[in-house]
Amino acid sequence: MKQRKIREDVFLLGAVDWDRRLFDALIPLPDGTSYNAYLIRGREKTALVDSVDPSQTGVLMRQLEEVDRVDYVISHHAEQDHSGAIPAVLTRYPDARVIATPQAKGMLTDLLPIGQDKFVTVADGETLTLGGKTLEFVHTPWVHWPETMCTYLREDRILFSCDFFGSHLATTDLYARDEARVAEAAKRYYAEIMMPFRKVIQRNLDKIEGRPLDLIAPSHGPIYDRPTWIIEAYRDWVADAVRNAAVVAYVSMHGSTEAMVRYLVDSLAERGVEVHQFSLPVTDLGRLAIALVDAATLVLGAPTVLAGPHPHAFLAAALANALRPKLRYASLVGSYGWSTRAAEQVVGMLPNLKVEILSPVLCQGYPRDRDFLALAGLAEAILQKHRSIGLGEGSI
Repeated sequence: MKQRKIREDVFLLGAVDWDRRLFDALIPLPDGTSYNAYLIRGREKTALVDSVDPSQTGVLMRQLEEVDRVDYVISHHAEQDHSGAIPAVLTRYPDARVIATPQAKGMLTDLLPIGQDKFVTVADGETLTLGGKTLEFVHTPWVHWPETMCTYLREDRILFSCDFFGSHLATTDLYARDEARVAEAAKRYYAEIMMPFRKVIQRNLDKIEGRPLDLIAPSHGPIYDRPTWIIEAYRDWVADAVRNAAVVAYVSMHGSTEAMVRYLVDSLAERGVEVHQFSLPVTDLGRLAIALVDAATLVLGAPTVLAGPHPHAFLAAALANALRPKLRYASLVGSYGWSTRAAEQVVGMLPNLKVEILSPVLCQGYPRDRDFLALAGLAEAILQKHRSIGLGEGSI
């Protein structure tokens, strides 16, 4: 990829990683990703905004071959997919200084071979002029690490937002032209990475919206040249409101729990509750995370293994607890052989969720009429709970 001009003397650099399918040995990347860096040339100074993943260092260095000087490397975030190539950049430009928040300085020196003398730390709201290009540094802690910040280029009304508003999406599009596709990728990114910090993101959105914006230039995915829609999407995702929707995530060993789940899903649908069903052994966990963004209820379906829930249900519970979605209710359905402690163990894994636990439905062996009746009762209880918080049938 060559440098791509986005405004006068402002260029997109970086790399498109078409074939990467897993991030942090954890997060699925069905559409690949990109690592965006940006070059800003002023009349007097030149700044490089972020770098790339270490695996793509060569790509970035080739893009910099015709750049005779870099005075500043702005590091928004210490995570290596943004900072990993900074040591190579400093080798090429030994007089350059790294601009970061005070906390980022410590984290970068922990993670990378960068000397303390290479840093200039900046306060929230501090500015730097490159000559005709004024950079304002906006601290955005916990989006999604404690040291993160954004940079606002005043003259061009561009927000370089790093992971904020990012999307794991490999594309040749410079701008977010296919907004439906980008919105899904951005919601997945929010669900997997940003959702645990929903409350602090609400406050950081207020800081961002205080500035006129023509472009939002994230460090993953295409640039937003119509930034209002992605800000509005984030406003919706971080808001406290939930949908009249239930996520039903299950695993079944011999068909008993699956029969219970299918009956529950049909019962919820008949009552006008939107349902997202996931088979845990085969599902894309990113899609499960997306569904959790604004659902009101989570139901886990799990057979009992050695007195506790199946390990896949443990994983789903741990994921929900870590992501901290704005769920209001949770429950468990499942089958057991001779005894079970599945319900109390699952509930014990959800301390971060501010949810009301609805009575679990557990049956011994294959479900019988009384068990299906209890499942219908659970579906009715979910509907009534949704209505009690103002979610009418089919409403949002």
